Amino acid sequence: MSRRDTPNPAYPDGLPGILEHMNTRRAPLGFAEGEALPPLDCDLDALARTTVTLPGDSPRTRSDNSRKTWDLARELEGQSALLHLNALLIAHLRKRSQPAHTADLFVRLWTEHARTLIDTMDLRWKVSSLTTFGDHGKTPAQRSAGLGLSTLFNMMKLYESERLYSGRAAERPFTLDGRSNSPLPLEMDAFSLIDGGLDMNLIGRLWQEADRDPVIRPLAHDMLERLIDDPRTVFRRLRRLRSRKLRRMEQAKDSAPPARGVTVTIPKPRGGTPRWGVVCTTNAPVHEVVRFVAHHLDIGATRIYLYLDAPDPETTRRLKPHPQVDLTLCDAAYWQETGKSRPDAHQVRQIFNATRALKRAAADLDWLGHIDTDEFVLSAHALSDLLKAVPADIAGARLHPAEALASAKPGVSPTHFKLRTISDGVPPTAIHDVYPTFGSYLRGGFLSHLAGKVFVRTGLGDIRLAIHRLRFNGEDVSNMAVLDGAHIGHLHAPDWDNFQSKLDFRHSKGSYRPKNNDPEKSIGHLLQYLRDEEGEPGLRQFFEEMCLDTPALRNRLKRHNLLLDPGFDPDSAVKRVFGDPGSP
Repeated sequence: MSRRDTPNPAYPDGLPGILEHMNTRRAPLGFAEGEALPPLDCDLDALARTTVTLPGDSPRTRSDNSRKTWDLARELEGQSALLHLNALLIAHLRKRSQPAHTADLFVRLWTEHARTLIDTMDLRWKVSSLTTFGDHGKTPAQRSAGLGLSTLFNMMKLYESERLYSGRAAERPFTLDGRSNSPLPLEMDAFSLIDGGLDMNLIGRLWQEADRDPVIRPLAHDMLERLIDDPRTVFRRLRRLRSRKLRRMEQAKDSAPPARGVTVTIPKPRGGTPRWGVVCTTNAPVHEVVRFVAHHLDIGATRIYLYLDAPDPETTRRLKPHPQVDLTLCDAAYWQETGKSRPDAHQVRQIFNATRALKRAAADLDWLGHIDTDEFVLSAHALSDLLKAVPADIAGARLHPAEALASAKPGVSPTHFKLRTISDGVPPTAIHDVYPTFGSYLRGGFLSHLAGKVFVRTGLGDIRLAIHRLRFNGEDVSNMAVLDGAHIGHLHAPDWDNFQSKLDFRHSKGSYRPKNNDPEKSIGHLLQYLRDEEGEPGLRQFFEEMCLDTPALRNRLKRHNLLLDPGFDPDSAVKRVFGDPGSP
């Protein structure tokens, strides 16, 4: 069936009928002899000091302009004359033609007296003013923001008016159980309560577009702020529905059967204060490796097992002489000695090396953690004391992650960290409060892993020390616990340059790889979309909201107890451990 053969159930006369109806009331407002709009250079300050008074009898026998002037005066009697002028200019600008200076006077009025207009004007005239900017704005930003906001508010008026017939008050959302499975018009996909970002993207884009122009900005921002503050909008109703659904999902997860796994038998501990260490496979620059080693030795590590994935002479020179650093060069001779070909995947190499280190560590360590050189144990208490308190039947202790907030200056170490929004006691709505634009796309509000890293007791036999878990005879170890009071601080994106430089690797081989079990919702898909559609500005917007250490982000995190300030200073640790006079 061709397009012209399809029916028009909403408008039987189709678009020609719509356009004819739209234009029936667009005849210009005529002027009587001697009548005119105020000139472009009229005294607006004097008008601002004047209130509207109703003239004598209704001028029904005079011009269209006189009648409109009188009708508006009756509506706005006692209010600022600026409101009357604004309304009269809008009335003329809705017509097919008007005096040549009408649009210029409208823009001048909003340029010089926006604050007065915003503070005294009702919402209906504010929407009309936005519509007029969309039709007659003097800059692309005025026209695009005005048209976008006018369309938004007019569509809201349509669907909210229809909603009145549902019998539900505007602040009352529908129920989750009452959802229909019927298709949407135009074959559109339904908005996803959990993953959908359409609502925030719509509001955010309009805010940014208006922000480009100083004239429309105050009015547009005022209306958007009113919109998000009003509890009776579809945005608020969707937010309440989202909270309900997340609550159901959390309840279902809590009632799910426990994960299967194998319980590992724990030999009797040696007693005394536990000795601990970390193992890491790395090809990071020497200064990063030195800071990693210094930090952990400074907080009490007995030994650092360091596997250089790409042997580096300078790293070897700096660290091999240290008695607490066990350094292994993973060169061709190393892999030949293991009797194993070098695995292609770096994750496989990490697990292999960590498992070998675990067997070697049994001689002088009680616990070994497997972490990367951009990860740092953060704890207000000695880690050995926390490990000592782990129950004797627990094989491994998990440290939840804390992701570093990025420094605005390259090379400056982050100081603040954020916690996961999926932690106990954090409301489901927190992720949208903290990350209003991109929070829906990142589980827990993290760019990197949410699982954290594990420390395992030594001497447990054939344990495989993987990246985020322990394995025994091909099964996950089940007798694990969370180590309260400590986190793994992850410097995943410590600054913009670091984030950008690692983007390709992480997308193809690292943490941004699209997940097979969630092909449409992943950070990899989101970042690829931003790169393709918006380029560097889109990526920067993402980075600044999700990563950059700003007072605004810290305040949003603090409201939900998601901000961690551990006094992190690895450069000072380097000086204490290695005695360096300067930075590493």
